[in-house]
This record gives sequence, structure tokens and C-alpha cells, in this order.
Amino acid sequence: MLARETQAPDLEAFLEAVAYFEAFGTRTRCVPFPDARFDVPVYVNEFWTARQRAANALHEIAYRACFKPPLPRFFIERLTQPGQVVYDPFAGRGTTLLEAALLGRRPLGCDVNPLSRVLVLPRLRPPTIEQVAQRLSALDLDTPVALWEELLVFYHPHTLRQIVNLRRYLLEREAAGALDEVDAWVRMVATNRLTGHSPGFFSVYTLPPNQAVSLEAQRRINAQRNQTPPPREVKALILRKTRSLLRDLDDPTRARLRALSEPTPLFIASADHTPFINDASVTLVVTSPPFLDVVDYQADNWLRCWFNGIDARAVPVWQFRSPAAWRSAMEAVFHELRRVLVPGGVIAFEVGEVRRGTLLLETLVVPAARAAGLEARAVLVNAQRFTKTAHCWGIANLQRGTNTNRVVILTRP
Repeated sequence: MLARETQAPDLEAFLEAVAYFEAFGTRTRCVPFPDARFDVPVYVNEFWTARQRAANALHEIAYRACFKPPLPRFFIERLTQPGQVVYDPFAGRGTTLLEAALLGRRPLGCDVNPLSRVLVLPRLRPPTIEQVAQRLSALDLDTPVALWEELLVFYHPHTLRQIVNLRRYLLEREAAGALDEVDAWVRMVATNRLTGHSPGFFSVYTLPPNQAVSLEAQRRINAQRNQTPPPREVKALILRKTRSLLRDLDDPTRARLRALSEPTPLFIASADHTPFINDASVTLVVTSPPFLDVVDYQADNWLRCWFNGIDARAVPVWQFRSPAAWRSAMEAVFHELRRVLVPGGVIAFEVGEVRRGTLLLETLVVPAARAAGLEARAVLVNAQRFTKTAHCWGIANLQRGTNTNRVVILTRP
């Protein structure tokens, strides 16, 4: 069981600072909440930077619909003290957990997808470059092996043989209980390098590296671009990405991450049922739930799940088409969050617009939270500039959830 004595955040001071925030040259605007039934102030400003690299390099693992590290950092720095627990019930790639640990807080998270464990834990317990290089040099990835030939739409046969051999090695080590932290790191980096849009990935050019398109879609991409998969060296690319991920890491930070992530800080579970977390043990929650209508996590992660021996179809990822169903699920989550929060604890609940801006999810969050005994205190709208991903998908600034951070601030009375 997880428990830690903690003091509540000073939410009043935080909200006052938000109302007068002008760190990036603009003043906060206060606009009405989009549902007149609720008296909740909406603060609009640039509260954190939109620059993609304004964070520790350890964060540079792609995952669909994840927020950037400056978002959780904004709340962690202002609402917690070192040693306090910061929790994300929809952990994903672990941005909140990693940022919390880097800032000296105790990270805690859960996610229903076992892939989250693959992506998160190795970066909280990172090995050295020398350890990774030594492990890779000991692996024979060129042994003849049966290939899943349909994957040749992504990979050169030489590269696919290396991927399959690495996959077999990792699955065998895990089945034998011998998968150590260096293996876990190699697995995490390889998972992240499976497909992408540059020579730094194992694959030929495909869509951005936070998802894998279908086999048929990749055939169309290959035909449109008149491309065939080139040979890539799996070991060299893993080591190259390792050097990039570890470039900001020194030995004291490595030791601090390890100390703060003991015992296990991440659980594979549903966000509405977390009995492994004690009552009143969490100071701050920073999270982003599955959005309505927007992201198909199972389809996006099918190739990553295959590499890690996970049946993507068996992962009970929430997919909601109905606003009522989404609100009901969030209410169940809020009941659980109220239980684990200290009195006065805070939730920063990041949502986006869906259905081309005609539905603002905060209008569902506020009544769901109130039904669970939480109090809605404010909404922060981070006014962002365009991002590369937003341009790629043709998304207008502040008009679609992919490019707009809307954060509902809730508290346990």
C-alpha cells in the first residue's frame, strides 16, 4: 500500500498568481465559463511555453495525444513541495511521473495499457550509455529467423530480421524473469524507434512516431512516395537514441530518479479502481484522460504491442462516442481521485475540444466532478502557437484539442 503524509497546496495563492500571470509578455484574460449554469472562471494566457525542447531530454519518447512536460511542471512547481506525491491515473508515456521525479517529487501513476510500463519505468531508472552499449554488443540480431512478411511494408528484410531477433530475446528474458533494467531500457528505446518519419527510426518514412498506421495504409504511403524500406542497423539506432535521451542526465539526477521511484511507481489498472493507493495520500493529480471521439489507442499502438508481446485487442482502453458515457466514466474516476487526495489536494485535469470545437469537455468535467464531491475552481486555457503536429494534421490554432490545452482545476474540499 502506498501512503505519505503531506500538506495541502495553497490553491488560493496559485489562483491569484494565475489571474495576474504575465511571464511571457501577455496578461491573463478572464472569460465566462461556456456553460452559464456554473460560475467557474476561465483564465486565458500563455502559461507555459509551446517550445517542444523546453524540457529534459528523457521526455523525448513519442506517444499519441500526450501533453508536453511544461504543462505538468507548471502545476508541480506551484502546488507541491519536494517529497510530496504527484499522481497521474492515465499515465500514458509518463510525462507527469518523469517530470515529478525530476523535480524531486514522488511519482505515482496507473494506466490500463501494459505498454505504459514499457515506456515509463526505464526512464525513471535509466542505465548508463556504457551499460547499454555493452548489452547491445553482446546480442546477435542477425540469426536467421522466420519473419512476419507483411511487416516488410515498413522494414527492409535485414532490419526486420534484427527486430524479430531482438523481440524474441526480450520476450524470452521477460518470461524467464531475467529482464533487467538494461534490457528494459533497450526494449523501451526499440519500441519508440519502430516507425517514424526520419532515418533515426527502423522503418521507411511513415506518419509521425506516435502511432503506427495499418499495413494497407503504409502500402499506400510507399506507393505515393515511390519508396521502399532501406536497411537500418537496429543496434546503432538504439544506441544513438540512448545518447540523445541521456544527454541531460548526470549521476546525481540518475540516483534521485531511482530513489524517488521506489517502490514501483506505476501500476497497470483502471483509473476508477486503484485500491493499491491509500486514502488521502496524494497531493496533486496532473492528468489527461482519453478524449471523446478523438484517439484510438489500440489501433495506434498495434505495432508497439506486437513487439512487446501484448494483445492490443485485449487491452480494455476506454473508447467513448457518447458525451454521457464519457461523463459517467469521468465521474467514477473523480470518486476515486477524491478518495486518494489529501483534503485540499488539487487535480489539474487537461482536456481538449472535440467535434471541431462544438463540444468543450470542461462542460462535462465540472458537473461530473461536483457529483463526485469535488469542487471546480477554475479552467486554464493555455494559448499556444502552432506545433509541428498541429500543422501536419491541418489543425487551426485554438480550434482543436490537439493544439489546445484546457485544464480544469479541481480540489477536494
